[in-house]
Amino acid sequence: MTDSNLIDATDCLKEGGIILFPTDTIWGLGCDATNEAACQRIMDLKQRPEDKSFVLLADSFQMIEKYIPQFPDVCYDLGDLAEKPLTIIYPNAKGLATAVLAADGSVGIRLTKDPICLKLIRAIRKPIVATSANFSGEPHPTRFAEINQQIKDGVDAIVMERLEEKCATPSQIIKIGLDSSIQIIRK
Repeated sequence: MTDSNLIDATDCLKEGGIILFPTDTIWGLGCDATNEAACQRIMDLKQRPEDKSFVLLADSFQMIEKYIPQFPDVCYDLGDLAEKPLTIIYPNAKGLATAVLAADGSVGIRLTKDPICLKLIRAIRKPIVATSANFSGEPHPTRFAEINQQIKDGVDAIVMERLEEKCATPSQIIKIGLDSSIQIIRK
């Protein structure tokens, strides 16, 4: 990522804007996960039902622990053992925009290793929303060219990297209970 493109994208995130960017799985729409207005803009752009939450990206367990007061120890092992991107749904999140939370107060967070995502997260020092860059109910785009022009026009900044590359498939998803029970949501 060029320095100017990184600065534009991180400035956008810091100012409450939304970005279009390649993630460790698919092309995504992103914003500061603590910014209620930015999260609502993504909901509106995607035409997403209010009862659907978002996946967040974080750079470390230390960052995740700031938002999950009862962090289950089993998550350290799950994160270390994951062979492909893994989203963990944690119970009782705090300090995040309400739009990113499920009705039960849980939130899905993926510890990313993607260099672009890490630069963005570390620049704003907060988790970022990473939801598929499509309208709700439509197939997710695997290439930049497949993203609907209305989605592209609806963001404040685009990370101009990996434009020709085909992105991977969505992450695995598991849900952790307060008792550290594990439920597989998507393999």
